[in-house]
Amino acid sequence: MPHVNYLAVLAAALSSFLLGGLWYSVLFKNAWVREVNSGAEPKGGSMAMIFGGAFVLALIAAWVFAMFLGPNVSWQFGAAAGFAAGAGWVATSFGINYLFARRSLVLFAIDAGYHTVQFTLIGLILGLWH
Repeated sequence: MPHVNYLAVLAAALSSFLLGGLWYSVLFKNAWVREVNSGAEPKGGSMAMIFGGAFVLALIAAWVFAMFLGPNVSWQFGAAAGFAAGAGWVATSFGINYLFARRSLVLFAIDAGYHTVQFTLIGLILGLWH
């Protein structure tokens, strides 16, 4: 797409990846591990594949969101659209799944909160660097 600033997309994906590291290791690690595991042993998968896959998915999310926003958006609109996407689309979709999977409200709040902040940050960066 000609109107997508690929450096801004890369920066937004990196910010998402770094936010995830902070969110799930420093801010909410103990609560998240407790709620996710709840006695179950984690399934396999190398950490390189997990982190690599997470970055690729963050890159795709940032690129698609850049196409959604279009060219020349303000940082205010980008951040507001990101908040709306995170809270209104991603978090609510997680909520539906978490209800049927009978996951805890704590886990929902941690995961939905991350994605709300993630998309707000992506929109902010894309709006600042258009």
